[in-house]
Amino acid sequence: MDHAQEPRGAGQPDAELELLVHGVGGTTPEAMLGDPRTVRVTGDDTAAVFRRAEDAEAGKGKEPLDRPVQEAYVWCNLTSGDSSRALWLLLLPFMVVNLAHWMRPAAPGRHRTVRLYGLLVRLAALSLTVLLVAAACEVALDLVAWQCAGVRSCAHRHSWLAFLAPPASVPPGGHATWWSLPGRRLALAALVPTALTALLWYLSRRTWSAYESHRPMAYEPGPDSDGSALTRPGFWYGRRLVARLRAAHTAAALLTVAAAVAAPAVRFDHRPGGPAVLDTLGRLVTAALLAWAAAAAGVVCRRGRSENRLDQQLDRHLVRLLPLGALALLLLTVAYAGWTRPGWRSTGRLPGDPAFGALMLAQGLLVVALAVVAGCLHRRSCNPRAGMRGLGGPAVALLACALGGVMSGGVAQRVADWLDGTHTALPGPPILLTWQASTIPPVLAVLLLLAARLGLGAARLARAERERIRHEHPGEPEDPGRTRAIAHVRAMATLTDRAPLVVAVLAVTTLLLGAVALAVALATRKTPGGAARRTYDALQAVAETSQALGSWLVGLGFVLFVTWGRRAYKDASARRTIGILWDVGTFWPRAAHPFAPPCYAERAVPDLTWRMATWTQRTGGRLVLSGHSQGSVLAAAAAWQLPPSVRGRIALLTYGSPLERLYGRWFPAHFGPPALAALHRDVACWGNLYRSTDPIGGPVRVPDDDMPEVDHGPLRDPLAYGRTPAHPLPAPILGHSDYQADPVFARERARLLGRLRPELPGPRPEPTEHRADTG
Repeated sequence: MDHAQEPRGAGQPDAELELLVHGVGGTTPEAMLGDPRTVRVTGDDTAAVFRRAEDAEAGKGKEPLDRPVQEAYVWCNLTSGDSSRALWLLLLPFMVVNLAHWMRPAAPGRHRTVRLYGLLVRLAALSLTVLLVAAACEVALDLVAWQCAGVRSCAHRHSWLAFLAPPASVPPGGHATWWSLPGRRLALAALVPTALTALLWYLSRRTWSAYESHRPMAYEPGPDSDGSALTRPGFWYGRRLVARLRAAHTAAALLTVAAAVAAPAVRFDHRPGGPAVLDTLGRLVTAALLAWAAAAAGVVCRRGRSENRLDQQLDRHLVRLLPLGALALLLLTVAYAGWTRPGWRSTGRLPGDPAFGALMLAQGLLVVALAVVAGCLHRRSCNPRAGMRGLGGPAVALLACALGGVMSGGVAQRVADWLDGTHTALPGPPILLTWQASTIPPVLAVLLLLAARLGLGAARLARAERERIRHEHPGEPEDPGRTRAIAHVRAMATLTDRAPLVVAVLAVTTLLLGAVALAVALATRKTPGGAARRTYDALQAVAETSQALGSWLVGLGFVLFVTWGRRAYKDASARRTIGILWDVGTFWPRAAHPFAPPCYAERAVPDLTWRMATWTQRTGGRLVLSGHSQGSVLAAAAAWQLPPSVRGRIALLTYGSPLERLYGRWFPAHFGPPALAALHRDVACWGNLYRSTDPIGGPVRVPDDDMPEVDHGPLRDPLAYGRTPAHPLPAPILGHSDYQADPVFARERARLLGRLRPELPGPRPEPTEHRADTG
């Protein structure tokens, strides 16, 4: 039941509400409200608003309260839950490439360039789907069904493949056993990548119904300005786009499986003297696959997001026809490949080298084009705080492609080693995938060197901080251990600002290693002779060692991913450790990749918006929206979604906030200086608290000289250097947590409430909702 307050009569004080929004890691309503007795005001088991039990009926009586009613919005169940959801971590490349869509620089007036940027990211996302399914086809069709099952020694070494093994001898003109025919083995193995595609489709559709189906509040937006696109009514309602992308990606995945099944059969039928009927059928199948692939790519290219309005239409015919047509073509291809072909033997490896090479080259070209477009947009915006000078989006897209390639190569190499062992009877995966697996150790070596450099820089900064700490506490006896601890925390907190360097080094390293892998894979398709043979053998020996190590590291990485993911959903401390990237990645809607993890903000932002709008409409009061960490980002996004008349009655209190430090630098088009300045002008008042020991939160740096200062800080941390009468025991270094423990927090909240509360009780001038107190 919603315990909403009734409207007050004229001349009575305004009703006051403080709506608390927690951050990364989640919490309980009891901890947020500081009371073991809480009641749910509105919401469900996934996300809800709570009050103290004593405030459940607040606002229904005639006597007004002398303090604001506190409500806690608990949204942690949107990102946590059953431990099986840790498998979402295996789809990390999809989430990363989706991030690249939102990292474009701000460029007012460059609508065509912005659309081109989104198109390039969507194409890169489509290539990742094709890459993942192609890797599954490489493992199931090539390594298992074609290579291992085609060699009797390998098939009998793995008993579950024995029924696919060819007989010891086949009479001239005779046939092998029914399942041992190469085409039928491929058709059976195609069930694995097809099942993977079906799983991705199911997960995307289920989360689409649970998240994208929550409709935001409809309102008439104000005039378009240089502020954030988060003010647009349709920003948090991407239901139509996700459905279209899901259909296109599902069709592309099924067509990839069909192409992997059809390619060896078509190549065999095109040989001189082959059956004309099968040759013609193979050409028709190839043409149909290419035509349907062009249709799927056209759907991805045709239309992006609709943010200016709530687009409630669904392209039902397209959403159904596209994947069903691809499935029909897959079944036709399976039937074509399973046709009896006398003399067809599975030798060597399937023709995967050209396909993976073309896919890797296409991804490289897309990233280069994306970098050019992002550079043009950045020059237009000229935001000096933007991460990597506006090239953060292309760098992240490159990392997503590299992560997909490394995972594909590592898994293929690991499965090949497991199937063949030390017998060297199988050709193994394509050369390009083996070289991609060999890039894992060099990348880790570069990361270790970079970590060492950052560690040395943090150590030097910590030594400098010791001198500052000594001068900050004159007259107190010095405690060297205490000084070192504070200086160390401050120095480590600055590493967050070095993230652009880490991403840049990692992107350049992966680009160079990827180019080397592609070039070497193409150059070593023909073994050199003469003097070049010795160099080739030496490189091959190094590559084989690196490939073996890389395949083992990929296997270890999968185990660690699942283990950490399970801990993140069970252990709050583990979730805080890895939850930063996860909550940032899943904050944004699925605009580029439909198989990415779902966007929790498409539920949380409408929840907050509806609660604030309905409460202010019923009571005529004003409200303090209080957000910590990621909760401050949700609070800002919800404030942007309010009608302008309601937004002017909202006070915003943020603490430990990454609004500018992370979101403003990496997502400048939506949280850049113009967007934050517009939010400051639209809300009644805004206060921001941060600490120098906080690795996540920081100042918001609102560039508006005509408005009151937003940032209050840095706060003192710890609250006392040594033992004092107020702190007889050593005060903890709080860092990112427990901002409410600082006395400044209560004073800042009281200041905001004072600016919201009318100085002289009485009838308010009309229209009330259009007046914003600027202090």
